[in-house]
Parts: sequence; structure tokens; C-alpha cells
Amino acid sequence: MSASSLSLLLVDDDPTFSAVLSRALTRRGYVVTVAHDVAGAIEAVAGACPTHAVVDLRMPGASGLVLVEHLRKLSARMRIVVLTGYASIPTAVEAIKRGATHYLAKPADADQIVAAFGESPAEGDNDIDDPNDFRPLSVRRLEWEHIQRVLAEQGGNVSATARALGMHRRTLQRKLGKKAPKG
Repeated sequence: MSASSLSLLLVDDDPTFSAVLSRALTRRGYVVTVAHDVAGAIEAVAGACPTHAVVDLRMPGASGLVLVEHLRKLSARMRIVVLTGYASIPTAVEAIKRGATHYLAKPADADQIVAAFGESPAEGDNDIDDPNDFRPLSVRRLEWEHIQRVLAEQGGNVSATARALGMHRRTLQRKLGKKAPKG
């Protein structure tokens, strides 16, 4: 496959992550189109179907799984990698059932994503790795991401987030002041 034939749709609601990953994938020979939600992605592929896609699982509005199904209907050969900060075996299985080529937990870098595509559309794993090899996120990381998600749902309001989580506001502020735990 020539470099000019590698078109990629990148769909993630985080503009900073999208910009960084887009630049990295462009350096690896992909022509990248970026969208930040499912509706924008469907609009972006209306004119031309990409050969590859990287889709975030959780975004405002429709789930990335809805987009995976839509993309799979457009092209049975498209290589689709689903990224998520909320990795679990059930969501991995669901993503693969709906047509994803591979499923990666965030943070994933461009090299991991390219490796997940495989070398050609005929290759790749259309099933997930051995569940015993699956490394779930740590409890601290899951807690941090859950807090971030609830905070976003509450429009950034710390007091409302603390109430929604059943947590004292000061405790929540301390947790928000810390860096995201690794893995």
C-alpha cells in the first residue's frame, strides 16, 4: 500500500490529544482527517471513505461504538482501532463485535496504533488478545478518570461534582489537584 493511499479518520473529543496524534500519524505517512464527535465523523466520511480509523469510545453524544458500526458498513476492509480511557474486557469484546480491528487503552501512542492496524488490510487480529494478558487500569487511575468524567458532566462545577460523587468538596479538590495516575 503506498503512503498516499493511507487515509485515516481520527475521532476524539480532546482537541489537544487529537492534534498531537494527528501530527504523529501524518509523520508516519497517513493523510489524517480529524473529527471531535460521531456526527462530525459521519459528515467527514461522506465524501471519501478512509482506509483507517482511530475512534475514541466515549465522547459527548453518541458512543464511538455507533461510529464503528457505521464505518464498518462503509468498508469491510477499513482498519478501525478503538481507543478508550475506560478499558474493560466487556467493552473490548463489544468493540470487536461491532467491527473494530483492535482495541487499545489510553494512553496509546502513534506507534502502538500503527501496530494495531497491522501491515495490510488482510492482516490484523479481528479478536482481542488473551483476556489473561489484558492489563486493566489501576483503581487510582479508574477513580481519577471517573472523577474527570463526572466533572465534565457537571460543566466543571466542583461543588456539583462533589455532590454527584457523594464526596466532600475539599476531598474532591485535593484529588483534582493531583496529576493523573499512570496505568
